Amino acid sequence: MTTMTRDELAKACAEAMWREDHASAGQGMALVSVAPGRSEIAMEVADHMVNGHGSCHGGFIFALADSAFAFACNTHNQRTVAQHCSITYLAPGRKGDRLVARGEEVSRQGRSGIYDITVTNQDGVTIALFRGHSRTVKGEFFPGVTIEG
Repeated sequence: MTTMTRDELAKACAEAMWREDHASAGQGMALVSVAPGRSEIAMEVADHMVNGHGSCHGGFIFALADSAFAFACNTHNQRTVAQHCSITYLAPGRKGDRLVARGEEVSRQGRSGIYDITVTNQDGVTIALFRGHSRTVKGEFFPGVTIEG
């Protein structure tokens, strides 16, 4: 049996997920940081992400926020998926912008959780606000791990 701190476990879960997350990596996302119930993921807006209005297509912004949501809600060694998500776009992202999605756990009870993700650009302008509702499913990343403290 292995014992880990909550921070160690969160990082180990994120590393295990990142190894298999070809969708996020394939869009040029980078996992910046993770802690229990929190994550930060960054992405630069590339040419292929710009729509006919000259701004970042909302689908790419949603995908960035969704990835931050996924990493935040999978920090507790329980496999967790999205149950419901919504996003509000507040400002456009532009080609060359570095967008950062910061996820934070609002509530986690039983098998359900709520997470807020804020997407900002390199100037700190809020681009979008995302709320995700999570649901734990069967399985752990590291069966048998106990948490210190």
